[in-house]
Amino acid sequence: MRTPLPRTPRLAPAPRRAVVAGCATALACALAAPVALTASALGGTGSGGTGSGDATPGAGVVADPAVLSADDARLALSPLGSYGTGVFDESAAEIVAYHARSERLFSVNAQAGEVTVLDVARPSSPRKLFALETTDVRAADGSTVPDGAVANSVAVRPDGLGVVAVESPDKVSDGWLVLFDAAGDREALGAWRVGALPDMVTITPDGRSAVVANEGEPDDDFSVDPEGSVSVVDLPRRFTGKHAGPVAQSAVRTATFHAFEGDALPDGVRVFGPDVAGPDGSLAHRVSRNLEPEYVTVSKDSRTAYVALQEANAVAEVDLRSARTTDLWSLGSKDHSLPGQGIDPSDKDGVAAAREVPVRGLYMPDGIASYTSRGQTYLVTANEGDAREWGDYVEPARVKDLGDDGLAPVCEDAPAAGMLGDADLGRLNVTTASGLRADGSCYEELYAFGGRSFSVWSTDGELVFDSGDEFERVTAEALGDAFNTNHTETKGDGRSDDKGPEPENLAIGEVAGRTYAFVGLERAGGVMVYDITRPERTAFVTYVSNRDYAVSVEAEVDDGADPAAALAGAGDLGPEGLTFVPASDSPTHRPLLAVANEVSGTTTLFQVDRLVGRR
Repeated sequence: MRTPLPRTPRLAPAPRRAVVAGCATALACALAAPVALTASALGGTGSGGTGSGDATPGAGVVADPAVLSADDARLALSPLGSYGTGVFDESAAEIVAYHARSERLFSVNAQAGEVTVLDVARPSSPRKLFALETTDVRAADGSTVPDGAVANSVAVRPDGLGVVAVESPDKVSDGWLVLFDAAGDREALGAWRVGALPDMVTITPDGRSAVVANEGEPDDDFSVDPEGSVSVVDLPRRFTGKHAGPVAQSAVRTATFHAFEGDALPDGVRVFGPDVAGPDGSLAHRVSRNLEPEYVTVSKDSRTAYVALQEANAVAEVDLRSARTTDLWSLGSKDHSLPGQGIDPSDKDGVAAAREVPVRGLYMPDGIASYTSRGQTYLVTANEGDAREWGDYVEPARVKDLGDDGLAPVCEDAPAAGMLGDADLGRLNVTTASGLRADGSCYEELYAFGGRSFSVWSTDGELVFDSGDEFERVTAEALGDAFNTNHTETKGDGRSDDKGPEPENLAIGEVAGRTYAFVGLERAGGVMVYDITRPERTAFVTYVSNRDYAVSVEAEVDDGADPAAALAGAGDLGPEGLTFVPASDSPTHRPLLAVANEVSGTTTLFQVDRLVGRR
């Protein structure tokens, strides 16, 4: 085991951009000026169309998707078709996986506690086949997955072996990993017991192991807080449908964070809030109880897993052969006062404008992925941000409320001291757990949640690229009055005081020899596409949103509309999980992107087209 070393990630100085202040490109010039927000009704936004022109949009595709592309974009993203549950804001479509041989898509419906199986042989009209059974399954440890258990994540091996991460009904107890046949029927084939709140599962590139992020969240009243951990499950080598071989609990090994307790915790890794006992009543291993694994990616050689610890603003490294956590490091923070790194911090300023402000942003990624470039492994993160709010503990506060209700004020000599009005920083939500002066008397620095960006990192924790303020600049131009809207309703500037467009998750895929990151924006909606072939030369390609911003579903439902009817014309709300389907596995023989949208309950397929003649 390597000795974990504290790291202070440095912000890459002025990485090459497609959208920057200073008009380096025509697109940058178009985005340089603030966009005034008006009270006018929203019509169709963006340039619309279907990108390549030869894709035929099907069910669930809005008439005029929002589209904005770089002048030299090499590919286009076009919505093809969508399956809708008709369920609004209940997480009815969260994570999605694809199996090529059966041409099936697997979409996690947390609201129903199941996995919806879709036939996507015709991507323009996905068709539900059935729902996988993930309860009443006998597990290898003798337990049975009970009614009320919640499916959280799904992954599928090319030969059809599939696994579902299933959360216990009380969430602080250990969960399960359920085995199924992707080409079979709804019946599960067995299960293993894993850690508390298994929130995400992936299968290693060599297919030998499933890696599970056991988030270990506290219960809602913050009376119990289980340890976070990572389970490594040895999978059956040969799989032929129902003949998966014996499912033994000995196949499960668990990587903990015990090696990082006390003084062994690296600098900058956030461990904070009340010290709450685990399910056994023990106060041992405070660090392990505080750390909450959110997402996992595995190196190409299947030897190392990298785990996003969102609230801790950190990444852990797990050796999969020994099932040991071998390293842990903080991602640090970004400086929003630097050119090209600004944010729109207010929902009361009347404009859509990313500007430099004296605030630091904690990256706090949700989704994490990995790829190789010139023989080196790189990590890619969607820097969403998240706060801890359990029981009576509430981490966030608006800047203008610092100094009230027992909170320390902003220091009088802090750069933000003169910017506490609503149109400046007053409305911005920041963490109360970071930024205090050493004596605890006042906040000398303000830390916002998330980076409003995506980043590319080396596996040594060095920042190679960050998209800076591009997401807000691009969406300001593409969405107009819907800039920084919420996912449940269309309200311009409504999320500027929180986490802006809120990049949630991402997928990586190769098209015509180049590598692209597809980043979903949970609140604003839509997918950002970047060319990451050479990480230090990462560049914006296109933004596409299959959403009709003229439809404000929450407002219609509040006025008495049927949720399913209100959703019918809205398109996709709240992209949560994405998966890339290469042309070799696609039913259309062209690359596809599948996106699960948790607020609209839709699972949508996009066609990825290479633009001929672009170099």
